[in-house]
Amino acid sequence: MTQYVIVYLGGDQPSSPEEGKQHMAKYMEWLSALGDSAVSPANPLKNTSTVNSDGTVTTGGTTTMSGYTIIDVDSMDEALSIAKDCPFLDIGGSLEVSEIMQVPG
Repeated sequence: MTQYVIVYLGGDQPSSPEEGKQHMAKYMEWLSALGDSAVSPANPLKNTSTVNSDGTVTTGGTTTMSGYTIIDVDSMDEALSIAKDCPFLDIGGSLEVSEIMQVPG
């Protein structure tokens, strides 16, 4: 099997606490359905800083990446199929799916 990273980009904030709870329930159901293929599920990011090429540090990121999930599946097609079912898409977010290269040594 091969590992793939699903990166969460953008997405709208819930308009109410109830909407947030409903979305989180759908998201947790999706993660649960992944079973053992979800090797590192639900990794949200916060407090991002950027280290620039000149060594300076600025608060915030340069992308809209808000988190990631790592899955272990047989093919990119399977990884894309899993991503297409993710409820993050329901809140206006998008997902990038990439194969994780294994570096020798």
